Amino acid sequence: MSTNAHSSDNEKGRNSDDRPDIASYTPRPTRIANAAPVGLFSFASTTFLLSMYNVNTRGIHTTNAVLGMSIFCGGLTQLLAGMWEFPRGNVFGATAFSSYGAFWMSYSTIFIPGSGIINAFAGREDEFHDAVGMYLMVWFMVSFMFMLTVMRKNVAFTSLLFFLALAYLMLAISEWTGNIKVTRAGGGFGIIAGLIAYYIAVSEMLAAEKSAFIRLPLGVLSA
Repeated sequence: MSTNAHSSDNEKGRNSDDRPDIASYTPRPTRIANAAPVGLFSFASTTFLLSMYNVNTRGIHTTNAVLGMSIFCGGLTQLLAGMWEFPRGNVFGATAFSSYGAFWMSYSTIFIPGSGIINAFAGREDEFHDAVGMYLMVWFMVSFMFMLTVMRKNVAFTSLLFFLALAYLMLAISEWTGNIKVTRAGGGFGIIAGLIAYYIAVSEMLAAEKSAFIRLPLGVLSA
């Protein structure tokens, strides 16, 4: 009887105290290094590049040059980062990196000629843009829900997800309306999100170095 009560107490302790989150969590014993920097750099680079295209930097209107990067950098590398975060006990990092890795690979697939997705909408361009707009709106919702998990805990990640959600929202609206100004607004928000992700990635890398000459705060508000 006492053994069961002891086990129950342990179980309660695990449920109440062992709650990893992005702001502060106790890494589980593992030889796997922090995967957050590689996931963040991959996310930042792909988001920043596509957003530069969306604001028509140097007159670029065709964004297909980002496909290779979005598949292997934003997609595959982020997905791997998410898988590496699971054994470290970082539930948010594992979920976010895996999800955005899947986003980049699925988004890229739409525009790969061999996928046949665009060809399926031949002669129905309006329907295609409506479909892509709905796709992007789903990711606005996902990003918003991710933001809710870090609000009041971490300023840097909250800001990142806030601007990312706005970027998805603007790009979804631009697909539905065809308004180039809204597309550029989405690109602008994406650039900001990419820069914040770069900042967080550098902060995470510096935190892993014992002799780093500087530390970059992430604005942790609560443990």
